[in-house]
Amino acid sequence: MSAVMERVVAAPVLSEEDQARAEHYAVLSRLFASPPDAAFLSKLPALAATWGNSSSDLGRAWLMLADAAREISAEQLEEEYTRIFLTIGRPEVMLFGSFYIAGFLMEEPVVELRADLAELGLGRRLGITESEDHIAALSDVMRHLIVTGPDASGLARQKAFFEGHLAPWTEALAEALEAAADSRFYSRTAMLVRAFFAIERLAFDMV
Repeated sequence: MSAVMERVVAAPVLSEEDQARAEHYAVLSRLFASPPDAAFLSKLPALAATWGNSSSDLGRAWLMLADAAREISAEQLEEEYTRIFLTIGRPEVMLFGSFYIAGFLMEEPVVELRADLAELGLGRRLGITESEDHIAALSDVMRHLIVTGPDASGLARQKAFFEGHLAPWTEALAEALEAAADSRFYSRTAMLVRAFFAIERLAFDMV
């Protein structure tokens, strides 16, 4: 699931750093868009072999995520995803930015987000019912901005979008994931969410 439709543009050559950033956003999108299938779960330990290490928070987060992927089946993960994120009423963990920023879904943050998406030339995908402020959709937008704009103006667009629509609430999301009861997998995604977005926040602070 992604609530946002990308523009089709020629992708420039990316630096190794930007390629890694784009790939991290793609992983975050896939983790939260829907229950990961067996094929995706099997890829996580391989990605951890590249990005995992014991010398940084992000590296340790990858090692933890790889362990979580090895210890759960796709069927078990689908049950956990449904229980944590899709419960009728208020789910245990909300994946929408407006909830953390405004306290309610579909409030002013979504209006501002839609205006910013329109300015970027992005729109809602047909057939998608989830709001554009879902963490998976926002991660898709950031990946798109990275792969289509590694120059100075593109970096400015990334910074503005990140600071407006992700930075205000990703730490709260990490805390909610960490506290999820009886979670075998998603509680262990909290460290990846926290570590990756902390690096992004620090990098944009220096721009």
